[in-house]
Amino acid sequence: MSVRVVVMAKAPIAGLAKTRLAPALGAAGAAALARRLLVHAVEQAVDAGLGPVEICAAPDTTHEAFAALQQRLGVSLQPQGDGDLGARMHRVFVRHDSPLLLMGSDIPALDAHRLREAAARLATHDAVFVPAHDGGYALVGLRTPCAAVFEGMVWSVPTVMAATRERLRAAGLRHAELPAVHDIDETADLVHLPACLSVNAPIPLSTKPFKENAP
Repeated sequence: MSVRVVVMAKAPIAGLAKTRLAPALGAAGAAALARRLLVHAVEQAVDAGLGPVEICAAPDTTHEAFAALQQRLGVSLQPQGDGDLGARMHRVFVRHDSPLLLMGSDIPALDAHRLREAAARLATHDAVFVPAHDGGYALVGLRTPCAAVFEGMVWSVPTVMAATRERLRAAGLRHAELPAVHDIDETADLVHLPACLSVNAPIPLSTKPFKENAP
């Protein structure tokens, strides 16, 4: 079964990406780390060999980091568009309407092996999740779109995965879960950053500050 992999990512721009890491790394350092994480996530998605890989980008697809990955790895680009996180995620599943894994760009533990594991579970379940240790989830896979998983959810709280399990049960969906992982959101999370993605890893980055509605 071919499974598309979509990586949701913000452009690695200072003041836009990984702002909660700015107190520790500075705005430019946080954006540089966001770029390293993005490259790692997309490389792992491609290496998994499951099917087409897409970057679902915010605020749009124009940042050169996205273009570089498209050129080097052959991934496609789509904008996230408007709406809360749930609306943007559901839109991805509706757009493709086929077996799909949707992952964040800031979870180093989501490597090619774990993505293949998730795809294998999706072959025998309606849905698959990789929970995050903060109470949310780092990956969601669905065989077909399901609005009930996303609509009206309160995001960025420690009860997201628990509430999602209740929604899955109510919808009659059989789901699988892989072991929980750490995302890299706050200073305390940096202990979970592999050495190859450390803050000293050299990846060129424009550090032009983000300005809302800038041309």
